[in-house]
Amino acid sequence: MARDDIAALIPHQGGMCLWEHIVEWDDTRIVLETASHRDPENPLRVDGKLRALHLCEYGAQAMAVHGALRAAPRQARPGMLVALRSVTFTCDYIDGLAGALRVEAVCLQSAESSQQYSFKITHNGAVAAEGRAAVLLKLPS
Repeated sequence: MARDDIAALIPHQGGMCLWEHIVEWDDTRIVLETASHRDPENPLRVDGKLRALHLCEYGAQAMAVHGALRAAPRQARPGMLVALRSVTFTCDYIDGLAGALRVEAVCLQSAESSQQYSFKITHNGAVAAEGRAAVLLKLPS
């Protein structure tokens, strides 16, 4: 799946849709790739730079894509990122990294009202960021 297919799955549109390609996925994990961190128009940039902290948004969007794929053919319920845990970074900025970023997000827990994932974002095989995230899902009315 390419960027337009990904954008159709999540609420993030335009430059805020950060992932460009789904490499593989199954019911418990997803792998995506992108070079959006190199785009000078990336909306997360400040003064032309993109901090590694923004890799948390990349991880959260990977979770959203996976959740939408798992929910199909129904529409995924909206969620709100409520916690980040044990997040580590190996660099301060990512805009200068040549080539693609790759994420592997693994669903650790999925319930009607929440999901928890681990995520690992790599560049050229080296870890750039990793951690865990929790999402609170909107309950059906």
